[in-house]
Amino acid sequence: MSMKPAVLVTGSSSGIGAVYADRFARRGHDLVLVARNSARMGALAERLRSETGVGVDVVQADLTDSQDLTRIEQRLREDARIGVLVNNAGTAIPGGFLKQDGESLSKLITLNVTALTRLANAAAPRFAESGDGAIINLASVVGLAPEMGATVYGATKAFVLFLSQGLGVELAPKGVYVQAVLPAATRTEIWEHAGVDVDTLHGVMDVGKLVDAALVGFDRREPVTIPPLPEAAQWSAFDAARQAMLPNFAQTEPAERYQTAA
Repeated sequence: MSMKPAVLVTGSSSGIGAVYADRFARRGHDLVLVARNSARMGALAERLRSETGVGVDVVQADLTDSQDLTRIEQRLREDARIGVLVNNAGTAIPGGFLKQDGESLSKLITLNVTALTRLANAAAPRFAESGDGAIINLASVVGLAPEMGATVYGATKAFVLFLSQGLGVELAPKGVYVQAVLPAATRTEIWEHAGVDVDTLHGVMDVGKLVDAALVGFDRREPVTIPPLPEAAQWSAFDAARQAMLPNFAQTEPAERYQTAA
């Protein structure tokens, strides 16, 4: 058993989650892999045990199923070995808003928002009590860009960014690090779920490069990591503009520009 904290990774059977599992294993962390596809996780676990010598638990779970989600919450609350949560599980659905149905939207929100939030909520109190621990939440640059057209998917990722920033404000004083990772187009199976041929897209990042860059941000303890963004100053300016508005929100009267009819 590793002396380092174990890492629980959701959506770990493929793509970003599988690479996070690989990278943390190579850093000497034991793993708890969570996903629906037990066969893929089993193969990944066997390889990582052989190549790195770490302990790997495989937990088959569908995080849109309330009973399965409750099981993973319980594991996060009770397993004191787990010191890092990688909230990676997520999906997309085909089409624009006018062609998407309510059931598909509900499942999207359940996985991308509800499950992620509940797992963070299960881990955070124990992390805060111990004075350490880390939560990595996978958001997306789409959450900053309604122009990209993925309206509900983008809204779920905007939620993940806000949640991560809010948790950072709450938990940093207690020693808990929260990182939001915002990929752009990355070569994973999510494009199949969205009904898009990834080979038709421009500027698609390799998943290994994405995770390696995100872990540079993790080691630097960045609150927000955007691997494809060339100029860090752009994010800094964006965030500074947001913070500059905050003092102006406390007003007893509407802004003058709203006191006169057009």
